Amino acid sequence: MRAGTIILIAGVAGVIALLSSVFIVDEREKALVLQFGQIRDVKEEPGLAFKIPFIQEVVRYDDRILSLDTPPIEITPSDDRRLVVDAFARYRISDVIQFRQAVGVGGLRAAEDRLASILQTQIRAVLGSEGVTSNTILSSDRANLMVRIRDLAQLRAAALGLDVVDVRLKQTNLPEQNLDATFARMRAEREREAADEVARGEEAATRVRAQADRTVVELVSEANRESQIVRGEADAERNAIFAQAYGADREFFRFYRSLAAYESALQGSNSTMVISPDSEFFEFLKSDGGVGN
Repeated sequence: MRAGTIILIAGVAGVIALLSSVFIVDEREKALVLQFGQIRDVKEEPGLAFKIPFIQEVVRYDDRILSLDTPPIEITPSDDRRLVVDAFARYRISDVIQFRQAVGVGGLRAAEDRLASILQTQIRAVLGSEGVTSNTILSSDRANLMVRIRDLAQLRAAALGLDVVDVRLKQTNLPEQNLDATFARMRAEREREAADEVARGEEAATRVRAQADRTVVELVSEANRESQIVRGEADAERNAIFAQAYGADREFFRFYRSLAAYESALQGSNSTMVISPDSEFFEFLKSDGGVGN
């Protein structure tokens, strides 16, 4: 009975030891086998692997491409126009042994803190270098600047066992204290442009009105001239007709002119005239026996 118990305990211990010595490496990770803190083996291929139970331990690291957002930093390009830059990087652990030796037990968090510091330093160095202006950073040339930042960061990140795959500038803004001044300057420029447009419009309107007034004066003058010509020609023709009529029958002409005078003098429904009956004005109103009633 005692021997059976010992065999059972030994069997259970053996199973536990066997299970403790086997581990699985996922295809998305790399693993280090450590013994008393020292690296004894590297497992980079997926599948089953073995270690000495209770003596060795396994530390796993992500083998995928990882993302790191850097805190916004303020940079000063060569044109002294300060900008706030927000960037992010894509990286992966390329050398797991060097990574472990560089960051120790701090792992990925410690590595990202050091990588963020490297990125910030290189961003300031590249974007603040001679010849790089704020317009360059905001133009299509920023792609070349990002490549330069990535290459410089890669040189320094290699000591951490990291491979910097890509660096991108997400946002490039003015500092908060400069925004109001910039907006005020932009507003003043737009108001100046609007005032110039209004002044040019008023100048054009003045020219149009002056041209229109000149055209009106010319048209009215021409119309008056033509009307005077027509009126003069009509008066001449009328006078010629009167002269012809007078020459043909003087008595009839005198009679016609007297009727015209009566018509002009006796207008309206309540006209009153006080004239002597012997006046020549009533010459054609008199009958053979005296003045008509």
